[in-house]
Amino acid sequence: MPSNTLWHPYAQMQTQPAPLEVVGGQGPFIELAGGERLLDATCSWWCMIHGYGHPRLVSAIQQQADTLCHVMLGGMSHAPAVELAETLVRITPPGLDHVFFSDSGSVGMEVAMKMAVQYQVLRGRPQKHRMLSLMRAYHGDTSGCMAVCDPEEGMHSLFAGLLPRHHFAPAPTAPFDASPQDVDADIAALRTTLEACHHEVAALLMEPLLQAAGGLNMTSPHYVRAARELCDEFDVLLIFDEVATGFGRTGKLFAAEHAEVTPDIMVLSKGLTGGYLGHAATLATGRVYNTFLSDDDGHAFMHGPTFMGNPLACRVALESIAVFEEEDYLGKIAELNAVLREELLNERVARHPAVNDVRVLGACAAIEFKDAVSLAGAQTHARRQGVWLRPFGRWLYTMPAYITTQDELRQITAAMTSWVEQC
Repeated sequence: MPSNTLWHPYAQMQTQPAPLEVVGGQGPFIELAGGERLLDATCSWWCMIHGYGHPRLVSAIQQQADTLCHVMLGGMSHAPAVELAETLVRITPPGLDHVFFSDSGSVGMEVAMKMAVQYQVLRGRPQKHRMLSLMRAYHGDTSGCMAVCDPEEGMHSLFAGLLPRHHFAPAPTAPFDASPQDVDADIAALRTTLEACHHEVAALLMEPLLQAAGGLNMTSPHYVRAARELCDEFDVLLIFDEVATGFGRTGKLFAAEHAEVTPDIMVLSKGLTGGYLGHAATLATGRVYNTFLSDDDGHAFMHGPTFMGNPLACRVALESIAVFEEEDYLGKIAELNAVLREELLNERVARHPAVNDVRVLGACAAIEFKDAVSLAGAQTHARRQGVWLRPFGRWLYTMPAYITTQDELRQITAAMTSWVEQC
């Protein structure tokens, strides 16, 4: 039943249609009141990578709830948190040996930024207190994160007076499969920005390979590799925001693996728990972590979310990772990628006069329209075909659960392409 007591996100509450009432979910489908089933093409903002009602994940939460639901990590510890930290160190790029937990991707990014600034202060470089971000970036909706989102096309310009000022480099334009020569201009632009501001920059923040909420901009591993080299040259930490890209979305377990680089700090969330509970992890190298070690208590990292390392979240994250590894999810993602490429990367879609570009990477695909008006009605159109799509701006996209079958994915792409055809 519609209610104005519940305030919905990104919605004009006076004019938005009544939200769909979800009563359950199974596999890649969500179930609505009245019996309607919709194939979820977004896996609930990109986190439900195993789909809904996965028996192993549900059981993991239930079993952990019988033992310990929550305890603070201040002066205490527990097995699920330790095991998850050790597992993340094992599966992430080499050198990320220390894990700080929090409760959401935005908070994980706030942790990363504070960590970078304090690292520079402890090294005697307090002037390096600003961030360098990329245009078209999105890193979250908390105040610190808003300040490093795209200040022009992003959604947070209303709060400009509240936010600290940081530096921005041009968004890379060369696509994922660009040659090294085609990436040279993007790299040169990043170098120029660093030359101008590195003296006050603590860290470069980057969504590697896939700028998700900023428009599903897919960029080259050559650019990521060059960013690592430039950060080393200019004494700037490199922070990877893998909240959206982590756990297989780009076709490898982590997007950093495409470029074969290790950032100084990496942030994970969304797929970390398979979407079953909110949780995040900020990982750091020994170089960062060891800088905080001292006999002086004032060198300690002063941050501590109440629900960091929640035992339920840690236990379901461990089970999520086990399922991912044991059931060859990277193989499933490769099969989904093949379907997305077959169904969307063709002249019928790409050359339609309303379409500006079509992009596919891993288990992610986006049709970029020339204007947002072309997407009015696309969600209703997809629902008639049994598919839940949530376009934004000029982008009609899918990030399906990895357990989506090839036939189910073709149902999703059919909803997308049929909308293109009627534009």
